Amino acid sequence: MKALVYNGPRDVSVTDVPEPHITKPGDAIIQITRTNICGSDLHMFEGRTDMESGRVLGHENMGRVAEIGPAVEKLKVGDMVCVPFNVACGHCRNCERGRTNYCLVANPDPQIAGAAYGFADMGPWNGGQAEFLLVPWADFNCLPLHEDATDKQNDYVMLADIFPTGYHATEMANVQPGDSVVIYGSGPVGLMAAYSAILKSARQVMVVDRHPDRLALAEKIGATPVDDSKAPPVDQVMELTNGRGADCGCECVGYQAHDPQGREHPNATLNDLVRSVRFNGSIGVVGLFVPFDPGAPDDMARRGEVVFDYGQFWFRGQAMGTGQCPVKAYNRYLRDLIHTGKASPSFVVSHQLPLAHAPEGYQHFDARDQGWTKVTLSPAA
Repeated sequence: MKALVYNGPRDVSVTDVPEPHITKPGDAIIQITRTNICGSDLHMFEGRTDMESGRVLGHENMGRVAEIGPAVEKLKVGDMVCVPFNVACGHCRNCERGRTNYCLVANPDPQIAGAAYGFADMGPWNGGQAEFLLVPWADFNCLPLHEDATDKQNDYVMLADIFPTGYHATEMANVQPGDSVVIYGSGPVGLMAAYSAILKSARQVMVVDRHPDRLALAEKIGATPVDDSKAPPVDQVMELTNGRGADCGCECVGYQAHDPQGREHPNATLNDLVRSVRFNGSIGVVGLFVPFDPGAPDDMARRGEVVFDYGQFWFRGQAMGTGQCPVKAYNRYLRDLIHTGKASPSFVVSHQLPLAHAPEGYQHFDARDQGWTKVTLSPAA
């Protein structure tokens, strides 16, 4: 089959790889109809992780069930499903508590809880930027979609990661109706966090970034754009909140945060967020931070360490939630919002490309080229 393979930093190619096969009774094979390029894929693309060459990338996947193992009971061939990026067994201590983002079984490394498709250090699972994907524990991991799945593929594929992840940020930040919310980052996840806050009836949603096209999308869904290249973002947030600060905030950038001049500061958005949120407010961090960063500009960052203004955080009495999203905690609820027309997360999609053009999509998305907000791939095209 054709698949997008990681060869090394900034080197990916579409090539022939062996098709996956069912090896355990609970497996299923999914024929991929949509798969996205995620901002997290760019960390590997840029060589900022220890991703091994030869792996198939892609953790935002949906498609049609092509084959099922003899123990699969809830799925049938032909069903349209979306697959959470978390690979989870469904029966370990963490999975039974709903923490599928930290499954204790799916990753063979005993020092790491949690697994994902096509992701560095997250187990051996190949990704779905390919014609077919092997899904283990398929009854547990596959989300069946409604009859409108074929017509709304660009909406439903967002259930694999960015829509639940943005929603998770607002859950950890404890966004309530009537709240003022500040989101750092207007990439796809930041836009989904803003969208989720709006769906939760936040009265004010501010999105901090400096890319005009992405800030325009934030404004289009009802958020207030905050351009940090024009003035310090904390000052702008304080002005917009009458000096009080937002009730809560979300970090959707991660460890590769840059200042407007292009210099990297892995702690920038974290510390700005602390100063942007009111005393006793809450913060949700879904931007990716890692325990080690081979491509970092200094020794401290290479160890995954950042200078965090804990004194200010403690003084303000704030609360913070962090970590990857447990997609299954939200994907059914969000699926039904899409089905009933209450949500349409496909507004972030700027380009839909055939799988053969995936390397081009990576290059443009990585360069943050104007207009390249979210790239979805169609292996059948």
